[in-house]
Amino acid sequence: MPTAPSPRPTAWRAPTDYRAAVTSPSQRPLLFLDVDGPLIPFGATKEQLPEGHPTYRTDAEPSSSDANPLLARLDPALGPLLAALPYELVWATTWMGDANECVAPRLGLPQLPVLDWPDPPDDDESGALHWKTRPLLAWAAGRPFAWVDDEITDADRAWVVPHHLGPCLLQRIDPSLGLQPNDFTTLSAWAAALDVL
Repeated sequence: MPTAPSPRPTAWRAPTDYRAAVTSPSQRPLLFLDVDGPLIPFGATKEQLPEGHPTYRTDAEPSSSDANPLLARLDPALGPLLAALPYELVWATTWMGDANECVAPRLGLPQLPVLDWPDPPDDDESGALHWKTRPLLAWAAGRPFAWVDDEITDADRAWVVPHHLGPCLLQRIDPSLGLQPNDFTTLSAWAAALDVL
């Protein structure tokens, strides 16, 4: 994996009354996964990756000749790392159901729930708020969650904290590098902190 960039700001909220939002003591927090950026890196400069993004071959190669060539950038080592996290994984990507058909097999992941995106409102007054933010919170319904995406901004962090009843972690991923070891460390530590609240 490429070297990790400097730490990024995250939104972190762990109110003392979060357990009211969890329906079962064994219910794990949600991890909303974007594909483009976190799992399929793009946009690295020649200075960052002189030989370009690494590519990987897997046994789950699509048989179709029109398969997305960027799928070769999916590092199959990410699948076991994601599966080992103490989260319930949910696709939160414009790949929608295609993430289960094209991405999950290459990572060795099972079929995951897919967040369906509603049509954006015509009169969205949120401005810089990412279009995924409100549907993510609706899906989470107060349940603790982490979200990894390359398009998370301070506007999303500022909006989520007062609008979500449970703990939340918004982890912006550098799209040129994708998920890095420090991201997995952050996700693991955040989930572990929920157990001690």
